[in-house]
Amino acid sequence: MYIIIMGGGRVGLALAKLLIDNGEDITLIESNEALSGELASELDALVICGNGTNSKLLEESNIEDADYFIATTGNDEANLLSCILVRKYDVPNIIARVSNPDHEEAFKEVGIDHVISPETAAAAQLQKLVTRPNAAELMTLGEGDAEILDMTITNDKIVGKRYKDISPSKEYIIIATYQNGKLIIPQPDNIISRGEKVTALVKRGSFKKLAKKLAE
Repeated sequence: MYIIIMGGGRVGLALAKLLIDNGEDITLIESNEALSGELASELDALVICGNGTNSKLLEESNIEDADYFIATTGNDEANLLSCILVRKYDVPNIIARVSNPDHEEAFKEVGIDHVISPETAAAAQLQKLVTRPNAAELMTLGEGDAEILDMTITNDKIVGKRYKDISPSKEYIIIATYQNGKLIIPQPDNIISRGEKVTALVKRGSFKKLAKKLAE
């Protein structure tokens, strides 16, 4: 994939490194001349010094060929303007960072559907660490309607029972377990062991029921 990132600060740099490590073709646009020079020497990517809100510069970055345009600067106005400009080039995927969560609606009103707020995301992650200390979230499905979580069985009340005795329910279904480090699809008559790690698909609002069943 060809991905253009606007902004070479901490977020843009970290993202660029991850995508480069994944083998993606990256162009990074940074307006600060000194920083763009540092980035050019550090990254295995094309680094363009300039303003991503300039149509000419976007065209020089081959915006028409981009699969993704990602605006990661700390300036919401610049991110919004660049995304509006990029829309006319029919880039399939446009993603914007928003520093002020109050600005998120403005991005969506102009058709930028993928808006990421690090502040909101950090708050949500902290909330989950407090309320779900025994679970690792792997994925959110739909519009937050369900989650896939890893949990460890510590409830002695279900140890020795069969999986069909506890799953599926209307709120969750256990979709995988692990034996000797290998993923296993649990069968109805498989016996549940203490300390066994499982992966579950959980409906929104049902985490407490699952946690009570597995880890009470």
